Formats: sequence, structure tokens, C-alpha cells
Amino acid sequence: MYIFTSKFSPLSSRFINTKMTIKDVTPIPKKSSSSSSTSDDVAAPLLPKSQGDEASYDEFNGASFSGAVFNLATTIIGAGIMALPATMKILGLVLGITMIVVMAFLTDASIEFLLRFSKIKRSRSYGGLMGDSFGKPGRVLLQVAVLVNNIGVLIVYMIIIGDVLAGKTEDGTHHYGVLEGWFGHHWWNGRAAILLITTLGVFAPLACFKRIDSLRFTSALSVALAVVFLVITAGISIMKLISGGVAMPRLLPDVSDLTSFWNLFTVVPVLVTAFICHYNVHSIQNELDDPAQIRPVVRSALMLCSSVYIMTSIFGFLLFGDDTLDDVLANFDTDLGIPLGSVLNDAVRVSYALHLMLVFPIVFYPLRINIDGLLFPSAPSLTSSNVRFGCLTAGLISVVFLGANFIPSIWDAFQFTGATAAVCLGFIFPASIILKDRHGRATSRDTTLAVFMIVLAVLSNAIAIYSDAYALFKKNAPRE
Repeated sequence: MYIFTSKFSPLSSRFINTKMTIKDVTPIPKKSSSSSSTSDDVAAPLLPKSQGDEASYDEFNGASFSGAVFNLATTIIGAGIMALPATMKILGLVLGITMIVVMAFLTDASIEFLLRFSKIKRSRSYGGLMGDSFGKPGRVLLQVAVLVNNIGVLIVYMIIIGDVLAGKTEDGTHHYGVLEGWFGHHWWNGRAAILLITTLGVFAPLACFKRIDSLRFTSALSVALAVVFLVITAGISIMKLISGGVAMPRLLPDVSDLTSFWNLFTVVPVLVTAFICHYNVHSIQNELDDPAQIRPVVRSALMLCSSVYIMTSIFGFLLFGDDTLDDVLANFDTDLGIPLGSVLNDAVRVSYALHLMLVFPIVFYPLRINIDGLLFPSAPSLTSSNVRFGCLTAGLISVVFLGANFIPSIWDAFQFTGATAAVCLGFIFPASIILKDRHGRATSRDTTLAVFMIVLAVLSNAIAIYSDAYALFKKNAPRE
């Protein structure tokens, strides 16, 4: 099961300072409105160190609106899309869709907090803002949260890619991968070989770009692949609906006792993680031709992703009903009962694997920036040193590759990260900045919303962690 969230349990529990916390390593686009005399917190970290570099960077005149939207949308849509139909099984369609919309609005509000308070201090990174509010401990805490979240996410991506293409053995049963089913078992389509080929042929080249805007085309393709999954799922659902092969989905949650009531809260971490993108917002803003466009960029990306999420949740739950698994992709490993069912199964799984491959570099980008900030806080800009840039890139990719090969299950990588790092990045840190209100700019509405975010995050994740621990205890308890 691939629940993206730290998406822990089956839904229980998915800048400037030359060295900022999410250190900005993006070159500053040429803008006539930019000021050259600012504090260190707004000094361009990618200013060229040689005349040759300067000539090359001067050719970059700022990222486009559409490129920024696709990059942010790709940051949002990861593996979490596959966990959303299962949230409908717990909440029902009405409450489930309502929660997706609510989470989109809360995400928009938390990002607005970050951008508004960054403008006050002219902080060009999430880390710079945390440093302004809480000092060095705040910056370090943010860096650690990004490391925990993003390394866990990338390991999960690679595990899923291996499962989809090479297959896996679980509880003594072998589930064939797509390539295994097409060509039979060979050394080159074994799990280790597939992951090595993918790492060297896809991840490594895409991870070498020094500007996030350079990934705009792969991001657009990644979003398109998510739409392909949605279109196939919707087509199958409509076909089966016309033929009478699906039942009316449940509209409201089935709450029969206290346990089922508490179970409703376990979907919150899944939904929170599905919208996490905060660590890339400043990097995308810094490269925009007009930084003031970042608010429309954020809202456009959230509207796009929310639409994909809602449609995927509806059609996924409509298609599989109460048999919807925690990772709906696993449902496409069975007989769909329609013509060309096996072809559609393979199309869904391959498009999903390709989608994750293209999401990888977008999530990797802030990871490299943050590990550089932790290890070399006083060093010059990361892009000024090709050796440091190359070593960090190679080292981090190696860590993710080894983690994907030696961690047996995505739950081992994700049960912890979603209930901690992802929720901190999305809700707790932005709300804490509002409550700290170092510059006295927060309104009473801001404070109320910030308190609500923290209470929701802490309460829901405490329940999710307890539910996971209880389920694990019951699973491992000796039977009489």
C-alpha cells in the first residue's frame, strides 16, 4: 500500500541569505523593480562569482506564470493522490469532498501567512522567515523538518516505482510488476536493476538543474500524467456505471460507535500531506518575472490540484466502493471486469510510475538546499561550487537509493514523517509565525485561524499516531 503521507496508517495514522533554511539557490531574474541595496536576508544567493557565470545567468529573465503553476502543482500532487479515494470510504463523498476543499483553503491561508510576513522582513525563503521569528533554532528546525519529510517522500516514491515496474513479494505472495508481466523475469527488470537504471537515467540528470524553473516542462508532463490516471479511472467508472456494475457510493460516514468516530480524524494527516508545497513557494516566487504573481500562482495551482483530487476521489470510490484500498493503485492489480481491463490496469500503473519519476526532482530541489544549509552554513552560494553541488546531489540520491532498496515497506518510511514533519511544514510553523507576530502585523482573524490550524494539526495527528500504535499492538499481540 502506498499511502502518501507519512500518510501513515491506512488512513490512520500522506531565501535570501546566502545560506537560508530552505536556502534559496535560485538566480535572481532581472527585474527593474528589484532593489540592489537590501539586507543579507534578501541578497541574491546565486549571484554569479565569475564573469562567465554572469553572462549565462543574464540570459534568464524570469520564470513564466504557467511554468510556476506547473512546478507548484507538481510539488503538491505526489503519491498522495492514490490515498484520497480511501478517505471517501471513511468520510463518505459529501464530507470527504468538503474536507478536500477545506484543506485547500487552509493551505492557501497558511501560504498567505508565509508570503505576507516574508514581505514585511523581505525574507526570500521559508527559512529566512523562521529565522526572523525564532532565530537560528527556528531555521534549523525548519531544515530538519524538510529533510525528514522530503527524504521520506523520495524513498517512498522510489519504493513505489520499484513495486509497480518490478513487482514485490508480500506475505509469501509475489505481485508481478508491469515489466515482469510483459517480458517475464530477467536480471534487467529485477527490482535493484530497475531502481538503478531509473536513478542513473532519470533522477540524476533531472536533479542536476540549478534552477527550479528548468523543471517546468517535466512538471507539466507530470501533471498531465496525473490527469491521464484521472481520465482512465473516470472512463472505467462511467462504463461500469452505465452497465450497472457499480453501486451507489456512500455519501456520509458510517459512525456506529466511538471507535468509528475517532477514526474520522485519521484522514486529516492524509489530506494535510496531500497539499504540502510550502517549502518550494519562495523558490518559485524568487524566479518569477513578477514576484507579485505568486498569489495567483498559488491559487491556480491549488485549484488545479483540488479539482484533480476531487475527481479522483469521486471516481476512485465510485469504481471500487467499500473495496477501495488504502492505496487505490492496488485495486488496479485485479480484474476490472471490462474489455481491455488488463491494458487499462497497466496504463494506470505505468502513468503513475512515470508521474512519480517526474515529481522526484521537484521534491529533491529543496532537500539539497537544506542539507547544504545544515552542513555548510557559512559557505558561499551552493551554485558557486560545482564540487559541493555535485557531491551533495550524488550523496543524497545515493541515500534515497539505498533506503528504497533496504526499507521493506513504505510504511516504515512514512508512518512517522506525515504525523510530524509534513504537518509542521504545512500548518504548525506558519501558524506559529502568526502567533509570534514579531512585527505586530497579525490581525485577530489571523490569530484565530492560526490557533485553529495548530489545534487541528496537533489533535488529528495525536489521534492518528495513537490509532497506528493501537493497530500495530493488536496486530502483533499473541493470539490465544
